[in-house]
Amino acid sequence: MIEEVPALVIGAGPAGLMAAEVLSAAGHPVVIAEAMPSPARKFLMAGKSGLNLTKDEPAQAFVARLQGGVAPAPVPGAPPGYFGEEELRAIVAGFGPAEVMDWARGLGVELFTGSTGRVFPIRMKASPLLRAWLARLGGQKVTLRTRWRWTGFGGGLAFDTPEGPRTIRAGVTVLALGGASWPRLGSDAAWVPWLREVGAGVAPFRPANMGFRVDWSPAMTPLQGAAVKGTRLSAGDLDSRGEWVITRGGIEGGAVYEISAVLRDGAEAGVDLMPDLDVGALAARLARPRGRLSVGNWLRRALRDPVKVALLLEWGRPLPVDAATLAARIKALPLRHAGPMGLERAISSAGGIEATALTRGLELRALPGIFAAGEMLDWEAPTGGYLLTACLATGHHAGLAAARHLRQRA
Repeated sequence: MIEEVPALVIGAGPAGLMAAEVLSAAGHPVVIAEAMPSPARKFLMAGKSGLNLTKDEPAQAFVARLQGGVAPAPVPGAPPGYFGEEELRAIVAGFGPAEVMDWARGLGVELFTGSTGRVFPIRMKASPLLRAWLARLGGQKVTLRTRWRWTGFGGGLAFDTPEGPRTIRAGVTVLALGGASWPRLGSDAAWVPWLREVGAGVAPFRPANMGFRVDWSPAMTPLQGAAVKGTRLSAGDLDSRGEWVITRGGIEGGAVYEISAVLRDGAEAGVDLMPDLDVGALAARLARPRGRLSVGNWLRRALRDPVKVALLLEWGRPLPVDAATLAARIKALPLRHAGPMGLERAISSAGGIEATALTRGLELRALPGIFAAGEMLDWEAPTGGYLLTACLATGHHAGLAAARHLRQRA
């Protein structure tokens, strides 16, 4: 038996839920099919220690942080009206920080903006926002079906369900199955061969917003789990003043994620251990007589942080003898790593449905009436509110386009 529905959304993460909200607000009953036992598992995990919804900054500055694999327009030979980087940025500018904040407040979620511009719910957690969101969707003729795993095409869209195999034919479908990071939370990229079979190009997935492996010396073992504060990381044209963490296998944390895309792609990285002192002032501090202090104790007195001293000794040897050269080393310490951590640990992924496979409305050219949103698309953005806002924005845009498609067919 084949079930006919007006609108189907596959995937109950932020992009899928937003597409369902837009479609249902336009008056269309919506079925959401979610493979996991409950919705938005990755969203909930991201909000465990503080849900960073967006970043309160001008739209143009915000969208400039969207980067990665989306093909820039124009592409020679691409069909007219295809989806490219300019379109992605326009989509997010149209549903950017201000709109996301208004949307959250509309759910009854109070927000605050931190000193860096990052926006959080006052209650910090993702779960209260998700409960309010699901309640709104339930009042807008949205039906959520969990443990419905999409298995491909075949006379419609086929699913494995607790009741056995089922097939749905929908007036419009929005695919929002996520990328390939944290597969245990549902984003396993099982959909890739099905789209390739129908002629939709999919770029290979790569880790994004990930940590990097470091082959630490035994001297770093006591510092596993230590937070690194008060530094500046730089790679390519990017830099970050946030915190990061020394782990058993490498480095992770917000400051690392901000530069991870260019670092993954081959840019050299450096660490300024003392970003609030210029080279001259630091050299003057280092030129003071050392007396009988050991090198380690002398550096602890100069840098005032044992974690910074450990990093200097790990990555900066042999240490220069003269104060000026040592100060320059401290201000530009090479960040030595052994490559990015894998997709299974990455916060997000780069790669996905290629730009030329999509219209500007995020409709698949090979499958009219089927749209895509979120991390399924070939783009990437750093954490800090950029990634989540862009997922919401593409879901919003796909929902609007799908609603227009239904109106035109009526």
